Amino acid sequence: MTERLVPTLDEKEDLLLSCRYGDLPDVQDFITKFGAAAASDVQDDNGNTILHMTCANGHTDVLDCLLPSIPPSLLTKQNNAGSTPLHWAALNKRLEVAQKLVRYPGGPGVDMIDIKNAAGRSPLAEAEMAEWDDGARWFVQVMKLVEAREEEEDTPIDPSQEIEVEIQDADGQVAKMTINPKMPESKGEPS
Repeated sequence: MTERLVPTLDEKEDLLLSCRYGDLPDVQDFITKFGAAAASDVQDDNGNTILHMTCANGHTDVLDCLLPSIPPSLLTKQNNAGSTPLHWAALNKRLEVAQKLVRYPGGPGVDMIDIKNAAGRSPLAEAEMAEWDDGARWFVQVMKLVEAREEEEDTPIDPSQEIEVEIQDADGQVAKMTINPKMPESKGEPS
C-alpha cells in the first residue's frame, strides 16, 4: 500500500500563496504530490481556503483547475468572518469568477448568492457596497426570485399586466421594481 505524503506547514502556505498569485503550475504540482483532498483542507489563520485566495484575485485558470478536484462543499466554505469565495469575488469585482462559481455544475449554484457572512451581508450586498453594478445586476438576474402571486404558479403571465418585484438584500433593504411590458405612449398624468 502506498503511503500518501502529508504537506508541511510551509508547503500549505506556499499553496495558498500560489492560489493568491495565480501560479497554476505550483497548484498543479501540489495536487499531484499531495492530492486534491490535502489541497481542499488548506486554510490560513483566518479560515481562508485555496478558493478564497483564487477567487479574490480573479485567477480563472487556477479556478478551472481546482473546481473538478475539490469537494463542492468548499464553494460555500465560510472563513472566520463568514465570507465564502463568492463573497470575495464580489468584493473584488470578479465577474468571470463569480459566474464560474455559480454556474459550476457540481456546486450549489445560485443558492450561494443568499449566504450571509458574519456582517449579515450576502455576495449581492457585498457587490452593492463595492459599487459593482455589473456584478450586482448579474446576481439579481440569476437569483431565484420568489414572485408573490395568489394565482397558481403555472398560470401564464399576461404580457399586458404590470409585474411588481421586490428584492431584499442582505441588510434587509427592500427594493421595489415594476416591470411594465407595454409602456404607455403618453407620459402625462393618467386620465
